[in-house]
Amino acid sequence: MTAAPKYKRILLKLSGEALAGDQGFGIDPDKAETIAQRVTEVVQLGIQLAIVIGAGNLWRGRIGIERGMDRATADYMGMLGTVMNALALMDAIERGGVETRVQSAIEMRAVAEPYIRRRATRHLDLGRVVIFGGGTGNPYFSTDTAAALRAMEIGADVVIKATKVDGIYQEDPKLNPKAKRFAHLSYIEALNMRLAVMDSTAISLCMENDLPIMVLNFWQEEALKNALLGKTVGTLINDGKG
Repeated sequence: MTAAPKYKRILLKLSGEALAGDQGFGIDPDKAETIAQRVTEVVQLGIQLAIVIGAGNLWRGRIGIERGMDRATADYMGMLGTVMNALALMDAIERGGVETRVQSAIEMRAVAEPYIRRRATRHLDLGRVVIFGGGTGNPYFSTDTAAALRAMEIGADVVIKATKVDGIYQEDPKLNPKAKRFAHLSYIEALNMRLAVMDSTAISLCMENDLPIMVLNFWQEEALKNALLGKTVGTLINDGKG
């Protein structure tokens, strides 16, 4: 008998690179299908799932900024890229049999619903996956911050930060195989460490609203499922209670 899930509603934060495949750019259908399989496993547990995805596989604003591009313009281009990724992911998830909706903070009604909090929560209540595109709708904010913001708006129990590493380490485990992995960190510890895994604005937002963050290896078999069932997986960042 499968254990009852620890969480009722979660926000999954994916990087754009999660869709890129080995080439490091573009959208790889095989990666999209793998993500869809993980999503289906979560939905089958009876957990309500929302997703925020980045756009690093399509556009990196800092490249344009380094060449003199206006920061706001570069950020808006990135927001449009997140909607493209959201649509690709929606298609893969729906082909897997799970009803999905894309909501965009930047209105483009021909391809996505506008972001409306109450409509999003209604979709979740009905068992649909909701993918939030367009970031926060404002320049100067990362998709990590968008994930924290949307998670609080929809009343998520936790933000799952999907990475290629099985948690947060004291040092880069690729450079030091003996590096210590943290099972738990407080928000303050995470901020003081200046983690590359999630920006400080997002962590601060979660801290102010007591929203836990879990960092795990999304590509490790069963890792996401086990974490949601309450097993010790990855690194948990919260108020310090463990």
